[in-house]
Amino acid sequence: MTTDVEAMLPLYEAKMIHHYDHRWATYERDGTVRDVTLEEKQDPDFVVIPRYWVSEDDVASKLEEKWSYDWLLGWRDICRSTDERTCIATISGNHASPEGGTLLAFCDPPEAAPVLLANFNSFAFDFVARQKVGGTHLKYFTMRQLPMIPPHVANSIPTWTEKSVAEWITERVLELVIDNHEMQSLAQDLGACTPQTPWNMESRAKVRAELDAAFFHLYGIERDDVDYIMDTFPIVKRKDEAAFGEYRTKRLILEAYDAMSVSNVTG
Repeated sequence: MTTDVEAMLPLYEAKMIHHYDHRWATYERDGTVRDVTLEEKQDPDFVVIPRYWVSEDDVASKLEEKWSYDWLLGWRDICRSTDERTCIATISGNHASPEGGTLLAFCDPPEAAPVLLANFNSFAFDFVARQKVGGTHLKYFTMRQLPMIPPHVANSIPTWTEKSVAEWITERVLELVIDNHEMQSLAQDLGACTPQTPWNMESRAKVRAELDAAFFHLYGIERDDVDYIMDTFPIVKRKDEAAFGEYRTKRLILEAYDAMSVSNVTG
């Protein structure tokens, strides 16, 4: 037995995260896991509780010379091409991550993390990922085969904004992920003035639709193909129709896509 006090970090499992959401699920004291409620998400002080904890020193030793920030970018390793979505990623606070849980991406420079996250979470990227995943894992060797937008595209200025693609994306990603006190260090590290954004389902749906529409444009995907790609996510469609009486996700994306298309023509 020791009387030394040792700092411990939460061990994030894949089931605990979702798109732009590091508070998707939490453990109870009896070891059961449940979804985080909307009321809890709207509480900036609420944090998820893991099942396991890992020594902060052990985590630091693993991240040594790789990462020195109090936040991490990662995606779910466990997935299937037949799931609702295949690539699910987020930025979360400082934590430990098991193999088979949340696989980590270390950005160079770290300012690229929001763009990388939005790329991972886009339907355009996910559509390709579904063609590559043949089992129940999305490992590093598969991710390295998937098409990302190149730096020159991220640094370009499209007709639908006066900012660079990277700046435009970063603003929206930070609006989605800075939703509690844990994530303030991310804004500080990126030099952003983004305030903590209250969790609002309607506004989040619109912001995510804008991001998805932008990536369809950045990949050069025509509207008819966007329509087709969105129909290859039948579980998203079924859940939308049950909740809203329509395929809302597809409609919002196409509306944003069309608005960007008009801008491309008119400037």
